[in-house]
Amino acid sequence: MTRLALLATGGTIATRAGAAGRAVAVDAAGLLAAAAIPDGVEVTTTDVAGRLSFAAGLDDLAALARTVRDAAAGHDGVVLTHGTDTLEETAALLALTHDRATPVTITGAQRPFDDPAPDGPGNLTAALRWAAHGRPGVTVTFAGQVLPAVGVRKVHTAALTAFAAPGRGPLAEVDDAGVREHAVAPDASLGDPPAELPRVDVVAQYVGADAHALDAAVAAGARGVVIAAFGAGNATPAVVDSARALLARGVPVAVASRTGAGPVEGLYAGGGAELARAGALFAGDLSPWQTRLLLAVALATAPDDPLGAARAWAARVGVTAS
Repeated sequence: MTRLALLATGGTIATRAGAAGRAVAVDAAGLLAAAAIPDGVEVTTTDVAGRLSFAAGLDDLAALARTVRDAAAGHDGVVLTHGTDTLEETAALLALTHDRATPVTITGAQRPFDDPAPDGPGNLTAALRWAAHGRPGVTVTFAGQVLPAVGVRKVHTAALTAFAAPGRGPLAEVDDAGVREHAVAPDASLGDPPAELPRVDVVAQYVGADAHALDAAVAAGARGVVIAAFGAGNATPAVVDSARALLARGVPVAVASRTGAGPVEGLYAGGGAELARAGALFAGDLSPWQTRLLLAVALATAPDDPLGAARAWAARVGVTAS
């Protein structure tokens, strides 16, 4: 008998319509009752939280990572139901802090539980099948596809095929006929879940952006910053100057693209090339939001050299970072 843990955290998959809007109203047992449990599988349910994921904080994510670690120690696999708004960030944190020995997969829904045609039960059924399949690593199971946690991102606000991992997935497909595998999730762990995650802020680039947001983030307590850069890794001259000064002070700066797919590189004079010369981490094809979690975990686990730890991680996982 394969033993799986189902951890419910809320999200659209567990919501019903209400006078004030959709709200979480279905617990883990209710979600499981609407899904199909694979033969030979026993599922234990735990309600970890009952929130919409946009209301979660870094402390909540760190606590969830520890809960997943504990559940994995006593089960053959873990399935986590989660809101789609921040699912990619939780996926990144779990990949960074899970030892990969036990399968962990995250799922959710685009339609509420009480929709006439909800997608949640099917997504949960597929996630249970994938977790029972036994492949190690942290993944996202959504709309019949299994995607790697590293590089996954939400790409549509309403479509049922809401997630993709550009250039990285899917790893497998799951349906009534079974599981068809294409690749294996990378071992992306940087260590055990930290007791707390340091603040890392994301500062977006746009035409005419000055350095005020970047400087204010550090002044407000951010121990690292991610620049959501133009294109392949560029920033305005004012932001480049501020980033150079922060790096010289020992504040880690990472660069990720605001574009939605593709890698960042230090290519252009006065932009990305200058950031690279200053020592910024170029986070390959990771989104700014996943790069933020990478930098936070690196700061927590390797405070003396977080950028070095992040670069070593990227080389091991296959993220083209510099």
